[in-house]
Amino acid sequence: VQLQASGGGSVQAGDSLRLSCAASGRTFRSDAVAWFRLAPGKEREFVAARRWNGGATNYADSVKGRFTLSGDNDRNIVYLQMNSLKPEDTAVYYCATRRSAVVVAQAGLYTHWGQGTQVTVSS
Repeated sequence: VQLQASGGGSVQAGDSLRLSCAASGRTFRSDAVAWFRLAPGKEREFVAARRWNGGATNYADSVKGRFTLSGDNDRNIVYLQMNSLKPEDTAVYYCATRRSAVVVAQAGLYTHWGQGTQVTVSS
């Protein structure tokens, strides 16, 4: 499985961005897919997760109400819509997937990772 993340950029606080994560190769639509982020000097943080083909979505408390994870079920693409961005959202964002339908927040349980896309939010 190969993951391609895109959509990052530099924005002002309060702006919006939409990240995309596209999967290619051997994928199963029921597998879990997640976004994590890594900011300088901080540990990798869970952002949101769901299955490629939909279902319940889990969000970190820090993004709940501002970020929305959705997907194109036919094309194995998920989108992370990020609204009301804050400077503390600045990080490299990674998408990841695992060969399981169980949606989890632990990064160590995801086996395939994309290359990361930088999001910078200035005040």
